[in-house]
Amino acid sequence: MRIRLIFIFLTTFLCSCNLKKAEAVELTSYVNPFIGTDGPGNTYPGATVPYGMVQLSPDIGIPGWDRIAGYFHKDSIITGFSHMHLTGTGAGDLYDILVMPTNSRFVKRIKSNNFMPFSSFSHLKEKASPGYYAVELLDFDIKAELTTTARTGIHKYTFPKDDASQIHIDLGYALNWDAPTKTYIKVVDSTTIEGFRKSTGWAKDQRVYFVMKFSKPFESYQIYKNDSLTISPVEAVKTKIILNYKTADNDQIILKTGLSTASIDGAYKSLAVETPDFDFEKYKAKARNLWEKELQKIQVTTKDTVKKRIFYTMMYQSMLAPTLLSDLNGDYKGANGKIEKAIGFDRYDTFSLWDTYRAAHPLYTILQSKRVSSMINSLLAHYKETGLLPVWSLQGNETNMMIANHAIPVIVDAYFKGIKNFNVALAYKACKESAMVDSRQLDSYKTLGFIPVDESGENWSVSKTLEYAYDDWCLAQFAKALNQYDDYKYFLNRSENWRNLYDTKSTFMRPKLKNGQFINEFVPKEYTAYFCESNAWQYFWSVPQNIEGLIKVVGGNTGFEQKLDSMFSLKPSAEDKLPIFSTGMIGQYAHGNEPSHHVAYLYDYIGKPWKTQKLVREILETQYKNEPNGHCGNEDCGQMSSWYVLSSLGFYPVNPAQSIYVFGSPMFDSATINLENGKKFRVEATNNCDKNIYIQSVALNGKIIHRNYITHKEIMQGGTLVFTMGDSPQSNPNSMALSSKIYN
Repeated sequence: MRIRLIFIFLTTFLCSCNLKKAEAVELTSYVNPFIGTDGPGNTYPGATVPYGMVQLSPDIGIPGWDRIAGYFHKDSIITGFSHMHLTGTGAGDLYDILVMPTNSRFVKRIKSNNFMPFSSFSHLKEKASPGYYAVELLDFDIKAELTTTARTGIHKYTFPKDDASQIHIDLGYALNWDAPTKTYIKVVDSTTIEGFRKSTGWAKDQRVYFVMKFSKPFESYQIYKNDSLTISPVEAVKTKIILNYKTADNDQIILKTGLSTASIDGAYKSLAVETPDFDFEKYKAKARNLWEKELQKIQVTTKDTVKKRIFYTMMYQSMLAPTLLSDLNGDYKGANGKIEKAIGFDRYDTFSLWDTYRAAHPLYTILQSKRVSSMINSLLAHYKETGLLPVWSLQGNETNMMIANHAIPVIVDAYFKGIKNFNVALAYKACKESAMVDSRQLDSYKTLGFIPVDESGENWSVSKTLEYAYDDWCLAQFAKALNQYDDYKYFLNRSENWRNLYDTKSTFMRPKLKNGQFINEFVPKEYTAYFCESNAWQYFWSVPQNIEGLIKVVGGNTGFEQKLDSMFSLKPSAEDKLPIFSTGMIGQYAHGNEPSHHVAYLYDYIGKPWKTQKLVREILETQYKNEPNGHCGNEDCGQMSSWYVLSSLGFYPVNPAQSIYVFGSPMFDSATINLENGKKFRVEATNNCDKNIYIQSVALNGKIIHRNYITHKEIMQGGTLVFTMGDSPQSNPNSMALSSKIYN
């Protein structure tokens, strides 16, 4: 009996230890920053902190679509490490302040990277985790390690013995759309250099001021003005400096770079406050802890480690943008070209609003409610600087990429969800004025009720009309809440402009000429200049503000269901010419591009939720993978990732400014959302397994609910949402079809 009791005690103790060990696994260990670095994802694997100013990542150094983010997993060379990158976009900009360590072991140069120093590398000797990147530069036998704070980048280079070791800092380096306009370098002393890089590209007036400090003094240097040797300080379109060292075996040199968009003084302040010493491991640990804190906001339970890795990588990638623009004292380069000051908030930029208004910003309202107020204030700062809300803003610039006024739904969504600390009157003024200008083809939209075809080139007329109409609905709700009833009626009427392009003959949104006539030749599955990165199939559903109205014009629930069924079954033929953005195809549905992202959820609006559940689970399972080619399309500054995070929890915002989330098919056994208000919202999936994809019933806080959605308010109050799952569709698991008129 004694032996048996001892055995039981030891077994219990060991199990307890194993449980504690399992619980101690950091969520950062599940993140794979290489997801999206191959294929169309266009992500970068380098080091950054949540929403940080610095994205310190390797550059292959060769231009092209595949290397838009500076890095492409199929490549085998590295040309250096630059401090700023875009995540998952189709725009080739940034790559500022390139650093490359070298020595005498390898001097080969190649034309494809403009004869710059480079080294081969192997993925077997490369690793990345949140806030950290490391790689062996094989030709030099140099180990490079990178980490960051919010405004500084920290490099650690481990050199072999060599009397000709060097560190190259190249401000003239440019890639893809980027080009320097003026650069400056000054040698302050043997451990400090300072300067700036001004450039044009997608961001027409980009400014990055920097200060670099080195843990080991350089013995000498060569400084270049447009490839000619000169003396310090130097100012030119292209400048660079090569620092010379004699290194012993395993000699480590740490380089830290403070950044600012406003001034060199701001860059000094970034260094002094955020990286006062050269303790690389300390900053690496701090970066990892910042990521761990953010990832702990959602704790999922599943036996499937692959799904867990995908989930936490998507959560990680959802927080790579927007990016910090302001200094510690609030200074930043404004969209008006002046140095502005953010008072009482952090100024952010990199707002890919056409993408991110759909799911990323709604996700932030759940997980980042405190940070969202700074984001709204940043949008309003852009308005004060330019007179308009941003469309796609980057590094204190309006790029005017993509379409419509999607800062409006982001602001309206935040207002109705109770986000505090922004000027509501100013926000309303900014939204209204941005919707009433004559630029961006709003003059035609206001007078005709649609944007007409412009045969001279790409004008995305149908897409713009539909997207403006949605923005108008959001503004109408804002006006109503503020007792601006005349504005409410006006913008609500404009929100129905989608009807002006609906063609009863083709049952699609069809391009119109200025005289009000539909164009003659029209094939819905063709990709034309009338639709923004989509076709008529994909944009037909872009009426989230009035799904009932859309259902009615196609003949009611039966016709709508048939059209939805066709959307997911009409596969492209071998003769169809699919553009680069038409990826992740399920029939005509393209998960690789944003206009399709809400469509699978529309069966909920006609009382056929099991069709939504089947499709959502299919998309979750097939369009995201734990591998470099793991994104089916551009990740797009957090939108593709946010779709996964929300959908895997079991709900999604079909109308992003409606404050409700439509049910799909939860992927995990359970998930606990740790809200910033101190409350917890738990999602459970009873009988969850790969075959049990259909919801049998839903209970909120112990009570069965007969609806296909949950409100934002219910989530933020905390509680428990239980999905009971099964392997067969229920004819009507929730008694009511979802209504787009619900507003919380």
